[in-house]
Amino acid sequence: MVVIDTNVLVRLLVNDDAGQARRARALFEREQVFISPTVLLESEWVLRSAYGLASARIIGLLRAVLGLPGVTTDRPQALAEALDACDKGLDFADALHMLLSAHAGPGDRPRVFYSFDIRLRQRAARHLPALPTAAP
Repeated sequence: MVVIDTNVLVRLLVNDDAGQARRARALFEREQVFISPTVLLESEWVLRSAYGLASARIIGLLRAVLGLPGVTTDRPQALAEALDACDKGLDFADALHMLLSAHAGPGDRPRVFYSFDIRLRQRAARHLPALPTAAP
């Protein structure tokens, strides 16, 4: 299994450098590829900020790559839920932070996610109601 950096994933998804995109595609075709949640987080940011892609397009691209044979990641359920929440209007980074840390530490109850961001707390209440948020 190989582990990739954000730039490999971005080359695969946007094909803006033909040579690197070809090498990235070949890597995905011949190897089992692990994509960390942090690489997905950074890739979403790069695709949005540097390439100007719409959120729906980015979500589609990330779902497609995570569905490729031979691709694995950490916490796939949390990632899927973060992509779903992003599809409904929550920022991907916020959703991912909340979902990856929801059950941090011992016990089964979701942890309260503290944020000064009022809009985040409002959107989270709508799109991730099982995960409690509060202001510090």
